[in-house]
Amino acid sequence: MKDPDKRLIEDYLPIQAISAEASREKSVRKGHISTLHLWWARRPLVACRAAVYAALVPAARFVPDNGPDNKKQSLGRANAAKFLERLCQYPGSPQTIAEAQRHILQAHAERLSAQTGKPVTVEDILEGRAPRPKVLDMFAGGGAIPLEALRLGCEAYALDLNPVAHIIELCTLVYPQKYGKPDPTARGLTGPKNANGETTWGGLANEVRYWGNWVLQKVKAEIGDLYPPIPDPEAGATESLRQADMWQARETVPTGCLVPVAYLWTRTVRCKNPNCGATVPLVRQTWLCKKKDRYVALRMIAPKGQKQVRFEVVESASEKGLGFDPAGFSKGGNATCPFCGTVADSDYVKAEGRAKRMGQQMMAIVCTRPGRQGKIYLSADDFPQFRPDDEAIRNRIEALCRRTGLTVPSEPVPSLDSFTCKTHLYGLCTWGDLFTPRQMLCLLTFAAAVRQCVGELERASVESERAKAVATYLALLVDRIAMLNSSLCTWHVTREVMGNMFARQALPMVWDFAELAPFGGGSGSGEGALDWIVGVAETQANSGLPATVTRGTAMALPWGSGQAGSLTQFDAVVTDPPYYDNVSYANLSDFFYVWLRRTIGELYLEHFAAEATPKKGEAVAEASRHGGRKENARQAYEQMMARSFAEANRVLKPGGPMVVVYAHKTTLGWSTLVDALRRAGFMVTEAWPLDTEMQARVLAKESAALASSIFLVARKREGALTPGPSARGRGELVGSYEDQVRPELEHIVRERVDTLWKMGIAGADLVIAAVGAGLRAYTRFARVEYANGEEVPADRFLAEVEGVVLETLLEKIFGLPGSGVAAVDGPSRFYVLWRYAYKAAELDAGEAIVFTYGQNVELDGPKGLSTGRHALVEKKKGKYRLRDFTERGRDEKLGLPADDGTPAPVIDTLHRILWLVENQTRALNKFLDEARPDRERLRLVAQALAGRALSGAVEDERGVITTPAEQEALKKLLANWRTLIDQRLAAEEGTLFDLGRK
Repeated sequence: MKDPDKRLIEDYLPIQAISAEASREKSVRKGHISTLHLWWARRPLVACRAAVYAALVPAARFVPDNGPDNKKQSLGRANAAKFLERLCQYPGSPQTIAEAQRHILQAHAERLSAQTGKPVTVEDILEGRAPRPKVLDMFAGGGAIPLEALRLGCEAYALDLNPVAHIIELCTLVYPQKYGKPDPTARGLTGPKNANGETTWGGLANEVRYWGNWVLQKVKAEIGDLYPPIPDPEAGATESLRQADMWQARETVPTGCLVPVAYLWTRTVRCKNPNCGATVPLVRQTWLCKKKDRYVALRMIAPKGQKQVRFEVVESASEKGLGFDPAGFSKGGNATCPFCGTVADSDYVKAEGRAKRMGQQMMAIVCTRPGRQGKIYLSADDFPQFRPDDEAIRNRIEALCRRTGLTVPSEPVPSLDSFTCKTHLYGLCTWGDLFTPRQMLCLLTFAAAVRQCVGELERASVESERAKAVATYLALLVDRIAMLNSSLCTWHVTREVMGNMFARQALPMVWDFAELAPFGGGSGSGEGALDWIVGVAETQANSGLPATVTRGTAMALPWGSGQAGSLTQFDAVVTDPPYYDNVSYANLSDFFYVWLRRTIGELYLEHFAAEATPKKGEAVAEASRHGGRKENARQAYEQMMARSFAEANRVLKPGGPMVVVYAHKTTLGWSTLVDALRRAGFMVTEAWPLDTEMQARVLAKESAALASSIFLVARKREGALTPGPSARGRGELVGSYEDQVRPELEHIVRERVDTLWKMGIAGADLVIAAVGAGLRAYTRFARVEYANGEEVPADRFLAEVEGVVLETLLEKIFGLPGSGVAAVDGPSRFYVLWRYAYKAAELDAGEAIVFTYGQNVELDGPKGLSTGRHALVEKKKGKYRLRDFTERGRDEKLGLPADDGTPAPVIDTLHRILWLVENQTRALNKFLDEARPDRERLRLVAQALAGRALSGAVEDERGVITTPAEQEALKKLLANWRTLIDQRLAAEEGTLFDLGRK
């Protein structure tokens, strides 16, 4: 019997279309919440929209009432696909979003009617007589999931432990919705005047822009002299004008001057050779611009008789035209003295850094010319008067701190987390150490201006909560500037822009860094940063009602149980939890925490009382918090996730779905998540893979995009199930693996593979979705046992599921029953499966090993597929890659029987044949005589790899697509099969129908 409340996400999602739009969304910037403030591993909004919508709308929503019964379901899925493709566009059509809201509220009204026994209509919900559907994200982070829940007409609840995330959520989910629109009844500075002649509230975006410009002007008046215009060599200017006369008080750039955008630096140490004593630059590379027809770099010159290098700008229309290698400098912290050749090794550099003897040298100044496009690069050695006076700047910092009560950030950079933070190894041990004196004065001046702005807002009679909202956005402005103005920032040579310091979700040491000129214009400047955050405030003003945003732990949710009559039960939980040690959120966000504490800490005393973000309750597998023991960290993480999921179960309505976004590209590591969900009382029902990264969903024919997010769907496990023989009489929800779980697994997987196949879902997407469905058989029990009473662990069952999925897929690919597939050797099955799922992609060990399940092969070891001269797989730096015929086929022994007469794997024979057809056709017959392959198996594998075994088409998107070279060679071989193969292999070998008996 079908579940009457089966949700769309449990039946079908057009994952390729959603993935394509999610990837495109990553390139959209203006007004997107990702431009408000950095938060790591944020999911695209369209993917979150799809998850929330499909979790709340029934699968039957799009099934037509009329038509043949055997076609209704497929028609319903086609209708759902069309609507979801319209809905999941960024930013999205208001009409389509309104239609989606109606779908959700109609479904919710029907459920409320069934629960209460009284009719509830959509109008009842809209007019407040009945509640809206409640959606919880218990690991809300940057707020993407709750924002889409708001947009779809739901009540959204966002929870996160991290104070930085909490502030981002307020500015994403609360303030734009509450204060985004003009209000003639409230005081402000940008709205029309009221009857009393007072200006009114002009909307959050306008108010933030007004006060943001006020802050920028205050800061420029204070420190603009540190970033003066540069005399334009093209105009013949050589001397700078008096700063006080022409820059701090003027908006325009003086004639004959350039505007500085960035300053490029190298770190330095004293030469290790005591007889030299020169300053050694640690610069890794000196590229400035690397674009077609424009190549600009710095040439390093070591003048005789001097102790410090000079840099000169060299420009050419080609890379070779530069005459030197701009990338040929320090490697891994090891640098060679340009004067004497002595190597300053990394240990010496670290010691110098810890002894506070590491210095810095300005190499270049990046400028723009007013009214003209493009960047101009100047050698800092040609303009020595523009080097900052660090001692004078330090004196100004001290004076500012005395005047304002601010302090230089002395909070420590997390030193035990060496994976995330490397700077302490070089003596940069506090957050303040990451800034040059000029950068520090800049940021402290911005912080002081934001604090002063709070008082100005009060004097302007702006009500306290609105003033708090404006100040909070201005604090995010300071954070944006800080992210682009530390000594860990880089210069993007292809885009010619500042690069933020968190490009790698870590804090690695940077040897050649870029310093921002905050008044230089462009997206990286203070003005540009203000544009970004104002754009978000403006865009999100129409995203729905304010969310309920709470700071707390997912292990103790502050809401009542999801039982009948509870006002805080949730209709769905959709969440994106942290995954082991993928991102150390708390450690990284401390960078922003120390600045938020200085700008708005007094406005949020309950969140910024501590020195740093909370670490103890953070659900990450951070070994440094467990005495360096990784196993203890792993266990602690798993326990925290289990407790969090148990809380989700407690507050979720009976029948309500839970969607967990799993940030990994294959089923590797699912066991922890699946086990935590099962033990928390959930049954996994589906899994949908989405590629949410900024790339094309379908790459070139030789590659396949790996899913970067997996949406696991679960339901609360309810009611008693009949226990299997081994658990009879215990009264527990225990299942027999042999009698209950395995048979159901076979049935579910075969049905799901067939359904997904017909939907056009292919490759790794199909594998992942089928595995997710197969988990139903296991997770519907609290415990699964073998006949001997031993518990079946989640990781072992996952291997079983993957094996069944792969076996079923092989039957589809080859068009044979299981017995026929078994006649094809293991290495050939392995090769076909990999090509089907990931084409030519490179995989980690845990991802690649999945394809060995049930194939009687192994990746490594004496007889492993990556071992020996005939290796099918290349192993390099922990990654595995399939080798095609162009790499293997030259070997004369490839494809020949072993010394004991054992036939070679079909894939070996096929690769040798393909190579001979392409390179030595005359030698083909001799090889066939010696190899004597089974021609039907050979044809079977060749057709599968060419994609023909599926539908007879030359190319089938659901088929196995190998490398372009192999694809072309297969086409040629199959087109000439009778001439090249059949006529030579005329001996009796059996037919395709004999394969099962061989």
